Amino acid sequence: MDVVRAAALLQPDQTVAGHPVSMSQAFALHELDTGTPLSQRDLAERLRLEKSSVSRMVAEMERKGLLVRERDPENHRQYRLRLTDQGRATHARMASTFHERYECWVTAMTRSERAALLKGLPALVRVIRQHVR
Repeated sequence: MDVVRAAALLQPDQTVAGHPVSMSQAFALHELDTGTPLSQRDLAERLRLEKSSVSRMVAEMERKGLLVRERDPENHRQYRLRLTDQGRATHARMASTFHERYECWVTAMTRSERAALLKGLPALVRVIRQHVR
């Protein structure tokens, strides 16, 4: 997920295979499944998406029953986003699917390839982040 996020590859029209959400919505579910509600602005910053895109995405996710928007008690001009039980369940199913795929790919690698991946992937994410900024 860090590679995709760091490279700013989120596209609102891509669908996550086997799940009724776009790639952007999948990342939003991941960011929101922390127990601490986020503002739309915070979510936009974390996903590196425009606020207007996040606003449309959040409205669609709310229509799907994945999240609710609640007024921030400290700032009534802002909304806080909280996942519903359905949103948490969708995130859990997607995480399980991603984990199964990762395990399949990694078990097909040699021990030295896995060691190289563990060393090289964080370096790749770091360099991508430096160039995307």
